[in-house]
Amino acid sequence: MLILPAIDLRGGKCVRLKQGDYSQETVFGDDPVAMARRWVSEGAKTLHLVDLDGAKAGHPVNGEVIQQIVQAVDVPCQLGGGLRTEADIQTAFSWGLARVVLGTRALQDPAWVRQMAQTFPNKIILGIDARDGYVATHGWLQTSDLSVLQMAREFANWPLFGIVYTDIAKDGMMGGPNTASLVDLAKAIPIPVIASGGVSNIDDVRELLEHKMFGCIIGRALYEGKIELAAVMELVESFSIA
Repeated sequence: MLILPAIDLRGGKCVRLKQGDYSQETVFGDDPVAMARRWVSEGAKTLHLVDLDGAKAGHPVNGEVIQQIVQAVDVPCQLGGGLRTEADIQTAFSWGLARVVLGTRALQDPAWVRQMAQTFPNKIILGIDARDGYVATHGWLQTSDLSVLQMAREFANWPLFGIVYTDIAKDGMMGGPNTASLVDLAKAIPIPVIASGGVSNIDDVRELLEHKMFGCIIGRALYEGKIELAAVMELVESFSIA
């Protein structure tokens, strides 16, 4: 299982939000590059970057610090937040990013996402952010009338790297992931599913491993010291051997 420490960027700083609420922000560091180096030094094999300003603005905003992170670490980085044109995607890849996450534009224009998946096979991740089972967009500020499973099935046979599924109610709340919804989604589609939101302790990671989840993004639990990344990586490696 892929373990992806999250680095959420707002105003050039490393922050975390609660339930996607921009008014419930905690700043965890003024130096996201140092944070990236820290997670890699503790065993991270890939990083999940989010441009929160970009998600709100509709275009990448924190490009300078994103480039600095990519140049500072020797592991693949993926980026979500505000990537809504092919030019944005090309720019992101020019920064050295390995993968990009598309969310809002996916709901607005599925045909465009299919084109991007075909243009950049296995480098596009579909980001599905859910509120009460329905897809949220525009940096989680709006909720659609399309269910998560409806959206996932529409993209099921495209050459995507995977789907990042975030239950907004769980995100940043340290109450555990929505495992039932993750399992239902993984059973419904052939695309690998990456869990995001709510992982608060190593038992949550173990549960996702037991359900054979493809990946897991961890944020607040790492920043608040509830989980040690080295211990998580050891668990994943020992689990896969077993």
